[in-house]
Amino acid sequence: MAHECISVFDIFKIGVGPSSSHTLGPWRAALRFLKELEAGGRLHEVEKVSVLLYGSLAKTGHGHGTDIAVQLGLSGDDPVTFDVNRINAKIGDIRRMKRLQLNKHHEIDFAPTEDIAFLYDETLPYHPNALTFLVSFAGGDQTAVTYYSTGGGFVVKEGEQAGGAANAGVDLPFPVDTARQLLQWCIKTGFSISELVMENEQAWRSEAATKEGVLQIWQVMRDCIYRGCHTNGELPGGLKVARRAAALNKKLLQGRGYQDFDSWIAAIRGGGNHFAYTLDWVSCFALAVNEENASFGRVVTAPTNGAAGVIPAVLQYYITFCNGYQPARIIQFLLTASEIGSIFKKRSTISAAMGGCQAEIGVSSAMAAAALTECMGGSQRQVLMAAEIAMEHHLGLTCDPIGGLVQVPCIERNTMGAIKAITASQLALQSNPELAKVSLDAVVKTMWETALDMNSKYKETSDGGLAVNIPISLPEC
Repeated sequence: MAHECISVFDIFKIGVGPSSSHTLGPWRAALRFLKELEAGGRLHEVEKVSVLLYGSLAKTGHGHGTDIAVQLGLSGDDPVTFDVNRINAKIGDIRRMKRLQLNKHHEIDFAPTEDIAFLYDETLPYHPNALTFLVSFAGGDQTAVTYYSTGGGFVVKEGEQAGGAANAGVDLPFPVDTARQLLQWCIKTGFSISELVMENEQAWRSEAATKEGVLQIWQVMRDCIYRGCHTNGELPGGLKVARRAAALNKKLLQGRGYQDFDSWIAAIRGGGNHFAYTLDWVSCFALAVNEENASFGRVVTAPTNGAAGVIPAVLQYYITFCNGYQPARIIQFLLTASEIGSIFKKRSTISAAMGGCQAEIGVSSAMAAAALTECMGGSQRQVLMAAEIAMEHHLGLTCDPIGGLVQVPCIERNTMGAIKAITASQLALQSNPELAKVSLDAVVKTMWETALDMNSKYKETSDGGLAVNIPISLPEC
């Protein structure tokens, strides 16, 4: 039986907000499209490119910056390294000049309002997040290439098998598709979940390279938290949502001074560790990340952008209040989290356009709960139990972003997901998993069945829920 191979760096991707499926995915699809044109020797023959956005990508595309992402992707900019402070200027130049440099060196006419079409009433059968590139070449011939943004920044080209292209030929020593298989391998080898993941990661790269890459992921996460906790103002998009993390950070510190990240953490610790104080900081960390995400900031998809604050908030909680500030512990946390995320990706979905917000906040909460439990000394069964508890209490959560923006209710949902993850971990650590009535595989299956039953208006379309019950007036795009 063929196993889908998913690396820790497939689950955690460095990118730009506000959405992994509606921003990062289309951006990566455009880059892949350019790469294929280059490989075929046809990039310099391109005379015109038009982009069609279908389904959920169309309905919430403006609020999620899908049109912006496509333009940056077609320009050949890398979401990992592109200076996010230049986004507005670059998009403004393309709009004003009606010209675009394909892959930085082949200039074509391109008017975003004319050449990017939002097909609100059309959906392609494979996935709600579809986009097609229509190309006209100098010789007169044309072609159309369709990609699907399947959640978490994953991209599938029409006609290829999901996960098949990027990891073809990878042979994992311990292939895992289900929680049951994961537990069996752990029992057989004696490995913890993070140790098993590290063994599998060596099918791609050395252990040293994996450790270095995971710590880089954490560096981006912590920078995002720190930036978000020190940035005031209003979020873009027209909802006039005020950023709250910076004010909360200042209030909680009560004048305790600091100069950098490490001294900031020391100042936070100086306030004690009573319940309400700790709870406020977990919320502050999560708010900080998702306010950065909503502002087209640099974030880590974990496993999505809309849920990017949960895992950093819980990891920062562990570091700050549980003495977890050790590189080995941080690596252990993120490796464990990635394995739980990959099981949901393989057996259900991490796309809100397919499964609602249970597929984003629910999955991230399960990942964080599992990771915290292993780092706190829990057994493999307790780790899986924590993930199950966290997801069980997110089942049915809909995705209903007001105005198509990743702001309300998305930002606050990250605080709830983080707190639920910590609670789930505590429950699992104090429980006997042998007595559990619900397995992680059962809750993964249930989540998928719930996703299939969920009305499409609750799947990242802004056609239902809070999105239609909160009166708003957004500026014209």
